Amino acid sequence: MPMSEIVAATVDIETNNEKQSATADARLAAIVDSSFDAIISKDLTSIITSWNQAAERMFGYTAEEAVGQSILMLIPDHLKSEETEIISRVRGGHRVASYETTRKRKDGALISVSLTVSPIKNALGEIVGASKIARDISAAKESERRIRLLMREVNHRVKNQFAVILSMVRETSKRSSDPQEFEELIRARIMALSRSHDLLVTSEWAGASLFDLIQEHLKPFGRDEQILLSGPVLTLQSNAVQNLGMAFHELGTNSSKYGALGSEDGQVEITWTIGSSAQGSGTQDSSARDLAAKSVGAAAGRDFQLLWTETSTPRAEHEESARKGFGTVVLQRVAPQSLGGSAQLERSPGRLSWRLSAPLASIIVPQAGVDADEGAALGFGI
Repeated sequence: MPMSEIVAATVDIETNNEKQSATADARLAAIVDSSFDAIISKDLTSIITSWNQAAERMFGYTAEEAVGQSILMLIPDHLKSEETEIISRVRGGHRVASYETTRKRKDGALISVSLTVSPIKNALGEIVGASKIARDISAAKESERRIRLLMREVNHRVKNQFAVILSMVRETSKRSSDPQEFEELIRARIMALSRSHDLLVTSEWAGASLFDLIQEHLKPFGRDEQILLSGPVLTLQSNAVQNLGMAFHELGTNSSKYGALGSEDGQVEITWTIGSSAQGSGTQDSSARDLAAKSVGAAAGRDFQLLWTETSTPRAEHEESARKGFGTVVLQRVAPQSLGGSAQLERSPGRLSWRLSAPLASIIVPQAGVDADEGAALGFGI
């Protein structure tokens, strides 16, 4: 082969290799630039040498602002020692496996990231720097935090439920001589607790609507057309859900046996309002005053008032309902005391009323800047 042809072939090969190399470099650059992860390179003095678009989105600096600056600008003061360890490992030719840490944005906000670091070598195989891949895991960390919080809340609530059930067993056994009656009462009360629990689980323990709570506890007794609800829309705290749920169950049970929900002509009216603390009735104990003193936001200094009133044709067996059973204990002591308030239970032939007054702060879920709308009161049949 003539020398000119050999030279031409060599040039063609070199040109082709250069084109392939340029194509590979362009493809790699496109991959880096379109990555959802921040990909950053730096030299062995921690000076940033490249910065992709994901790094701009994640840390807030443009490539012009970041390239030429020290990587330390992304590391919080209490974690700067991490960079010394990273550079040491890179110089030794070691890859830093993915680990979770914290980095700082341009605006000063801290973000959780998963970080992987690998050595960069030149054509001679010498280590000249490092590449860093950072993935924002803030959402995942927040999800983990919420799960831990919910688990702690569930653990607390389960223990509280155990205490309530033990109290139910003790108090019910004192007032029941028939084993079958005891079993039926305990089963019904535990099921009532379960209904309140279900409402809280549905909302991830964020609370429950008072309207939904009343519906849930009175639904087993039927007589929907004989029940009237009236009051503003309120979201109850988990403690209020549990204790008001028990109260509604006891009131409904008593009413179905001796009162309005046990007769065709009976009527139950449940109303609730919000007013100033001066409108509250009854005298609060020291625990109630302490609870009220801790009230914050829109609910501070305001009272929640609830009134259950039922009327029906008096029955001959009405006097049995006046017996001081566990339901009476719940209505007169357990529910009001747990909410830092007071209650009055009044019975007369063909009529029963239960009035609860408690600090609004112990009833509703706080919402910054939002007052309960007293003008939103509407009446409904369940």
